[in-house]
Amino acid sequence: MELISDYMRDDSRRHMLNELAGKTFGIDFESWVTQGYFEGDYIPYSFVDEGRIVSNVSANRMKFMQNGSMKYYVQLGTVMTDENYRKQGLAAKLMKHVIEEYEQECDGIYLFGDLSALEFYRKMGFEVEDQYRYHVKDEFCHFDKTKDRFMPVKDMDDEIRKSYLELVRNSAYHSSFEQINKYGLQMFYTAGLDNVFYADDIKCFIVLEQEECAVLQSVLCREKVALADVVRRIDTVDHKCRLGFTPLDEDVKICISEVYDGGDDYRLFYRGEELKSIEQDKLYFPDLSHA
Repeated sequence: MELISDYMRDDSRRHMLNELAGKTFGIDFESWVTQGYFEGDYIPYSFVDEGRIVSNVSANRMKFMQNGSMKYYVQLGTVMTDENYRKQGLAAKLMKHVIEEYEQECDGIYLFGDLSALEFYRKMGFEVEDQYRYHVKDEFCHFDKTKDRFMPVKDMDDEIRKSYLELVRNSAYHSSFEQINKYGLQMFYTAGLDNVFYADDIKCFIVLEQEECAVLQSVLCREKVALADVVRRIDTVDHKCRLGFTPLDEDVKICISEVYDGGDDYRLFYRGEELKSIEQDKLYFPDLSHA
C-alpha cells in the first residue's frame, strides 16, 4: 500500500480520488480543477492499493482574519475509506500523518466531524466546542425595503460575472472572521452562479440560499456595505434571515446569536489553544469555508 499526496493536478490520481469521493459523498473535483478554481490549498493524503485510492484525509490550508489578527489554520476534510478496507485503521494513520506534518506550522487544526465518529476524533486528540450562529433581527428583515433588489447574476452579462470572480478574491471584509484565501472553496460552491446575486446601486454581490428562511452566505463589495443595507435589498422568507458567517462588530447590533453545535449534522473538533477562541469570542466558521 502506497501513500501519495498533493496530486490534484495529476489527472490519473485525481480521477482515483473522484471515484472514492463520488461513492462516499457524491462529490467530484473534476470541473473545480479543470476550470481553474483549485489553487493548491486543498491537499489530499491517500493510500493507494491495486491502482485505487482506498482511504483519504485532505488538509485544507485556511487563512483567516479573525478579529483583526491573521490566523493560519488547517481544516481536515474528505475523510473516507473504501468499504472493503474499513476497520484497518487507515484513516487514523493518515490523520496522524497529516497532524504531524502541519501541527507546528499552523495556529490550529480543526474538522467538522460526523456524529457517528465522535469517539474516533476524540481518540485522535481533538476536543469539541460550539460555534455561535447569527440571525438578523426580525425587525430589520421587515425594515423599509428599497425598490432596488439583488438580481440573479446568471441573467447578467459576462462583465458582471467576471466582477464576481474578482471580488471573491478582493472584497472588503464583511465578517469579523473572514477567510482570506476563500477563492477556491467559494468557487467550489458557487461556480454555477445559481445562488449569486448582484445589486447594481451598491455594486455588491451576495450568495443567498433559500431554505426554511433566507440564508445570506457571503457579501462581496469593493467598499464595506452595512449589513442592514444588504438585507433591505433581499426578499426574505417569512421576514427571516440567517447568516452563514460571523458579522462585523458594527453589524452585530442588528443580529441575535445562538449557540450552535452543528445540529444533527456535525460537531466542530479542534486541536490547538488558538481555536478555543471560536466559542469564547462567539464566532462561526463560514458555511462556504467547509471542505
